[in-house]
Amino acid sequence: MSTQARPIRLLAHLLALSAAFLLPLAASAQSQGPGPLQQAQQLDREGRFAEAHPIFQSIIDAAEEPAELAAAQRRMAMHYGFMGDCANAVAYEEMVISYWVTQEAVEPQNAFYQEGEMANEAARVCIDSGDLGTAERMYRRGYMLGNLEPEPRTHPRSLWDFRLAHALGRISARRGDADEARRQVALARQALDSDPDMAQQQERFYPYLAGYVALFLGELDEAERLFDDLLTMGGNQRDPFMHSLVGMLYERQGREADAMEMYQRASDMVRAHNPPAAFAARFTRAKLGM
Repeated sequence: MSTQARPIRLLAHLLALSAAFLLPLAASAQSQGPGPLQQAQQLDREGRFAEAHPIFQSIIDAAEEPAELAAAQRRMAMHYGFMGDCANAVAYEEMVISYWVTQEAVEPQNAFYQEGEMANEAARVCIDSGDLGTAERMYRRGYMLGNLEPEPRTHPRSLWDFRLAHALGRISARRGDADEARRQVALARQALDSDPDMAQQQERFYPYLAGYVALFLGELDEAERLFDDLLTMGGNQRDPFMHSLVGMLYERQGREADAMEMYQRASDMVRAHNPPAAFAARFTRAKLGM
């Protein structure tokens, strides 16, 4: 055998041994099924909250490290999000924010960003559950916290300007305040135009804002045009929240059969455990009588 062939044979032998060792482990893990967290999240998606709650609580009780506890508390916040419980979602997200406060000296850029993110996450639960006052308060809190990030900033002020305008535009539309909603849409556009680098990541959320505002202001033709474009954009084809909005549009247009079809599609798409999925799961279950 040549000296060059020996390493190749040895590598093939090692790969075969690795496969023989790893495949049984993979099969064993698969046979054990989902863990407690995955089970609880699936129960939430099915609306079986009384069964899910003690599992989330057990995960919190078992947490040994502060970061682990904060992660478990965030999952509990989303559990309440699936229930449409704004107040408890905010309470648990505040616990997570308190953890990130302890990290400000160690990793200030990330800590302040995470504090803003958690406040915004709570706000998203609240706007989707109809508590617009708390949603506005938490979005403004997220804006304030995120902008405490010290230099050198890794998340520009323009990002938080865009996010706040996006949020206030949706809230104003929900309140029926057309002038303020349009003003916030313009501010969102201004924030994007002011920072091309930020806009590369955030531009895709602008048509969603414009469509949402048009829908809740009763401008149904404009909403339909924007939503038709949105559903062709990357990622939105499998977005249950966007499909829920389209179903809502069809229902307001009197297209009941189309609306129910879209609600069913949205329900079938719910896979995540986050605020958009929480709304889609809860909303479509009610519409479909599930």
